[in-house]
Amino acid sequence: MTSLDRIEKQVVLRAPVERVWRALTDIQEFAQWFGVKLDQPFAPGRAITGSFEGGFDQDEITRYQASLGLQPAAIRQPLPHAVFCTVERMEAPRVFSFRWVPFGIDAECDPEQEPTTLVEFQLETVPEGTRLTITESGFERVPAHRRERAFMMNDGGWAAQADNIRRHVEGA
Repeated sequence: MTSLDRIEKQVVLRAPVERVWRALTDIQEFAQWFGVKLDQPFAPGRAITGSFEGGFDQDEITRYQASLGLQPAAIRQPLPHAVFCTVERMEAPRVFSFRWVPFGIDAECDPEQEPTTLVEFQLETVPEGTRLTITESGFERVPAHRRERAFMMNDGGWAAQADNIRRHVEGA
């Protein structure tokens, strides 16, 4: 049986730890690979607001959900300058973490009431450059009617974001 509580993705990046740290924690760089324009710098304890560039395509998300074997659900476009995350830790250049509402664009989600998950980025120097481990945990707290969908959508999302940051820091 697969646990629906923790997602972990690893990618080895051909870039030094300091370069990867900057891509993760500088809001202009974060915007380039993640696709969200943030309104204030990351700082521990700070709620960070932002706006997603270009919005989300309901038809594409519906097809993707169906391809995962999920019952497709409607999405809600996030309001501009909505809370994106709340920063937990910044221990340069090794650990960056924040809390957010998983798959918060789900129309069945109430972002004001929904429990958050913890997203952690851990950086480690390896001979090839930097090993980046992305972990999201706490899905067991997500309401049962959304848990599987939030987990599977974020699992695919983190795979895509690991590739996005690789392209960003490697210049590929």
